[in-house]
Amino acid sequence: MSGREKIRLGVLASGRGSNLQAIIDASEAGTIDAVVAIVISDAADARALELAGRHGIDAAFVDPRLHATSEDFDVAVIDLLRKHEVELICLAGFMRVLSPHFIGEYRNRIMNIHPALLPAFPGLHAQRQALRYGAKLSGCTVHFVDEGVDTGPIIIQAVVPVLDEDTDESLSARILTYEHRIYSRAIQLFAEGRLEIRGRRVYCHGTDTLQQHETYAWGVTNP
Repeated sequence: MSGREKIRLGVLASGRGSNLQAIIDASEAGTIDAVVAIVISDAADARALELAGRHGIDAAFVDPRLHATSEDFDVAVIDLLRKHEVELICLAGFMRVLSPHFIGEYRNRIMNIHPALLPAFPGLHAQRQALRYGAKLSGCTVHFVDEGVDTGPIIIQAVVPVLDEDTDESLSARILTYEHRIYSRAIQLFAEGRLEIRGRRVYCHGTDTLQQHETYAWGVTNP
């Protein structure tokens, strides 16, 4: 990349860690100016913790049962993030809603990937929601995290078709391919200091060509 100093990422994950793996791969390949400093999970058996270990990344399980409230849990996570000097937090299948205290501590420095074209189909089982609704297009969204559920300002999106024969599994697999692409792209734009939030809109400073290939498209708005 540019040779600039790499930003430090903290990844919160609850499950298999496929988006984590994509971020690690991009970091190790040098296609993003970022390094994963720590992986934190609320599930002791999360594969994401195993992936972190394989790549020599610090990993931590924070047990929700040992904390009386969600905010107490978040305070423990924040402590780990501070110790690892994390600059950007990436949620990767993290199955907890962050408290307002957490959001306030890292305002506009938390990203999430969601398998739908927000604001359509927020929350759980987004692909199933799209199929039941009869949507003809679906996709994925990287957005900044605010106090709502999948309601933060949108950074980048990718679009895929919904096929007549699709199942939850087939649609999820098609979307996942693009999740891996656009998450890394959003991280790089942040690392370059090019993202600006104005109200609900995220603008990108500098020249950034909108790229399209068949049903895949990503884009951010230039000011």
